[in-house]
Amino acid sequence: MKLKNAYFTRRKFLNSILGGWLGVVVVSFISPIVKFVWPPYKEPDEVQLALTDYSSMQPGDVKNFAWGNKPGLLKRVADGSFIAWVGVCSHLDCNVTWLPEKKQFYCACHVGWYDENGTNISGPPPKPLRRLEVAVEGEDLFVRKPGAGAKA
Repeated sequence: MKLKNAYFTRRKFLNSILGGWLGVVVVSFISPIVKFVWPPYKEPDEVQLALTDYSSMQPGDVKNFAWGNKPGLLKRVADGSFIAWVGVCSHLDCNVTWLPEKKQFYCACHVGWYDENGTNISGPPPKPLRRLEVAVEGEDLFVRKPGAGAKA
């Protein structure tokens, strides 16, 4: 039945609702595939951090920092230098947490454990945490991908 002043029929209205719903379902299935094939972000080659934010760390302390859109983990070692890792599990890229009482990194997704040096010790992680290079230059702390070196 078409109303006197209606722009479209009830059937067209219902078809447009159904078509819109199907479009949303199709896009929700396709978008993760597209993001997997063409990731929307690029991991940085280098991150610059203020040394003053990390200079008060005691040996064995671990602090988080931003490594692009992933977490990074920065640890102070006994000689005063720093070690850094990308803070995601090598199994399925879940975030990894430092547990100071156990002196281990923990991935809660599938109960993955890493020792204090980032080596996988139990659970499903197939590889150690990805290590990053750390350099102190003046009042800044530079965290870089391995082999990226200093930028000119």
